[in-house]
Amino acid sequence: MARKPKIERFNENVLAKYQIYNSIFITLPFDTISNTGVLLPLFKEVCEKGYDQHKNPTEIVEDFFLLYQDKPTSKEKHDLLFRFIQYIERQVVLFDAIEDAAFPVVNNMDGRGTLRSIKEEAQAKGKLEELKDYLRRFKIRPTLTAHPTQFYPGTVLGIIHDLDAAIRNNDSPRIKKLLAQLGKTAFFKKEKPTPYDEAVSLIWYLENVFYHSAGTIYNYIQQNIFEGEDLENDLINLGFWPGGDRDGNPFVTTEITLKVAKRLRKTILINYYRDIRVLKRRITFGNLQDKIAVLENALYDNFYYAKTAEPLSIETLMNGLLEIREELIKEHQSLFLEDLQDLINKVKIFGFHFGTLDVRQDSRVHHKVLTEVVQKTNELGLDIFPKQYESLSEKEQVNALSTIKGKLDPSVFDDDITRATIESIYAIKTIQQNNGERAANRYIISNNGSELNIVETFALIRLCDWEFPTVDVIPLFETVPDLQVAHQVMESLYNNPEYMEHLKRRGMKQTIMLGFSDGTKDGGYLMANWGIFKAKEALTEVSRKYNVKVIFFDGRGGPPARGGGNTNQFYASLGPTIEDEEIQLTVQGQTISSNFGTLDSCQYNLEQLLGAGVENELTSNEGNLFSAENKQTMQELADISYQTYVDFKNHPKFLPYLEHMSTLKYYGKANIGSRPSKRSKSATLDFGDLRAIPFVGSWSQLKQNVPGFYGVGTALKVFEEKGEFDKVMSLYRDSPFFRALIGNSMMSLTKSFFELTSYMKEDEEYGAFWDIIHDEYLLTKRLLFKLTGYSELMQNEPAGKASIDIRENIVLPLLTIQQYALKKIQDLNKNKDADLEDIAIYEKMVTRSLFGNINASRNSA
Repeated sequence: MARKPKIERFNENVLAKYQIYNSIFITLPFDTISNTGVLLPLFKEVCEKGYDQHKNPTEIVEDFFLLYQDKPTSKEKHDLLFRFIQYIERQVVLFDAIEDAAFPVVNNMDGRGTLRSIKEEAQAKGKLEELKDYLRRFKIRPTLTAHPTQFYPGTVLGIIHDLDAAIRNNDSPRIKKLLAQLGKTAFFKKEKPTPYDEAVSLIWYLENVFYHSAGTIYNYIQQNIFEGEDLENDLINLGFWPGGDRDGNPFVTTEITLKVAKRLRKTILINYYRDIRVLKRRITFGNLQDKIAVLENALYDNFYYAKTAEPLSIETLMNGLLEIREELIKEHQSLFLEDLQDLINKVKIFGFHFGTLDVRQDSRVHHKVLTEVVQKTNELGLDIFPKQYESLSEKEQVNALSTIKGKLDPSVFDDDITRATIESIYAIKTIQQNNGERAANRYIISNNGSELNIVETFALIRLCDWEFPTVDVIPLFETVPDLQVAHQVMESLYNNPEYMEHLKRRGMKQTIMLGFSDGTKDGGYLMANWGIFKAKEALTEVSRKYNVKVIFFDGRGGPPARGGGNTNQFYASLGPTIEDEEIQLTVQGQTISSNFGTLDSCQYNLEQLLGAGVENELTSNEGNLFSAENKQTMQELADISYQTYVDFKNHPKFLPYLEHMSTLKYYGKANIGSRPSKRSKSATLDFGDLRAIPFVGSWSQLKQNVPGFYGVGTALKVFEEKGEFDKVMSLYRDSPFFRALIGNSMMSLTKSFFELTSYMKEDEEYGAFWDIIHDEYLLTKRLLFKLTGYSELMQNEPAGKASIDIRENIVLPLLTIQQYALKKIQDLNKNKDADLEDIAIYEKMVTRSLFGNINASRNSA
């Protein structure tokens, strides 16, 4: 029987179920007043009609109270609006749980990009041996990052998990109870999480999802593609940032870094222990049960009595399992071999570290630290640095630092950041000793713009009594100017004999990180993506010239504005001019829970990443190459878009608009993550210090999504006016890369709703600025329709569009309440005699409304 179209499967298994369960949900009383759920659909209807009639949020809220309430007091109004927020937050959770439960039905788990499809395609083309060869080399590394933007407490995560199971089983009585529990369970975090709290939250996903999904994928490849033989490649690595990412986060201490590493080790040992207990129930013959018991007890002692137990090494565990395997094959007809092999594979993938804890710090911090180190060591007469080091030229400083040796004692330094930076390097050594080298072997340098930035960090590492460090130094190029010189920086570095010796010891591999988030914030959507593409081409070329295997690590956020959107299409669109033996990317917040939150979605999305790499390798990806004309068109589009965005960013109202008309300053009050929302502590708002998450998130809350499209329309219009639109159409037809960019930009447009803020065009101060944004939105939308031939946004992805439409519909009342509260704050702030308590109530309303909006978007920041 033919499979139903995806949109039909979505409507039947998601939309219809949501309508049923939501109707149950809104009749449940969560407090003494039982009519909130009855009033919410009425409020939603008033919102929809109000925007159709071009009313503003204030008029809509007041219309509702006029229609459905009998002269309520201010307190009664506020109470009801807060209860609406409470309900809507939980409607989002309900929709999440239904969509997660329906994932394997809505998505084709054996379709294009999945393992079965990869194998069948390779067989059909007679490329099975090539596929095997590639899978022996290829790796993917999703890295869970330190700034989650989805912040359900553990109690709510537990309810979502149970709801998912109940919905799959159509267990209505249990669903009703869980919905009632959901209604009574608090969402709001009273305090900011610490970096350790964030780590514990994300380790939940490692333990409950990635551990199983990665193991399943590896087993499938081994059994079905390699027919049981060993791959000799771990294939899936996991990266981990909470507890190691120090960039702009003063709350990450050395103690926390070590504590997180210990928690990762303990969690993976617990998982192995659980698996080995199951194995012990199956393998009950010969003397194998005794051998399993030895490993079981060693694992138990190492996570339960870690301080006193005899240390268990990864080699001891692996050798013990391999010994059992050998006897199982030789003496017992391989009975339950697959169960044993599953555990062996997991030990190979996760070691004793579970995820590699990356350490990251800003290049400007390293420079400050090194200056302090030079001054202090010279004061102490340690003769580590040349006497006149600070007056040397940059090249002379690079030469001096390249050959430096010594052993720094963190305790001799008075400056906190200097001491902490040096301690963090010693912490890497400690973690490697306890959990293995893979546990912490990457040091990332944010805001890298020069060879000196890299060599300063490299010198600091070696000055921690580490002449031959087992650490990869990873520069992160973020801004448009830094991306443009990245290949020159790396060529200088490859010509540095001492650094080249280090690379030889590291297998001639150099990882380079590229930042989509700050790239977009700095240069706009098209230029950030094109700038990174060109940087990758230039870096690939220069690295191949020096026989260095370059590995790209993409700093991506959730939305297209931060490199997100459909990442699998993006990777599959890269041509042979870009090294692609590994796919490494950051995954954060809502993107972790939406793409990797369940066993099904995690397995599917990991397979899609594998599939993107394989597609590039085994299909003729020559088709992804740009023709000379298409490359010129792409460059011209990027240049025009960049200039348009920079002009917009330099508009005198740009920062004031964000500060006064958006939710920007409320991100810091929302207790989302441990990291401050800007790098500096200054009271004034400075664009350079602004974090990408609150920046992109604030545009998302306004439903304007500027970073995901601004400048695209103007760039297309230039070609239209020149009578050269056919060149853009040729680019769209021939370039999968450009098609992926346009598709992701469409997602940003789909999530925009300018009717929400159209009242701002009447504002004396910001009206003209609002018009600029709205005009670019309309222009981009019109020209994307002309380019694609679509009559509506995301026409080629009806199920994806339907999901977005429902989510946006759920939060429409929430957005209305948020804008109503923002307008009240603006009006009250103009009044010198305004009641401060009133301002506080509306500020709380804005902050509380952030949660549901962020969670509903699933990739807002």
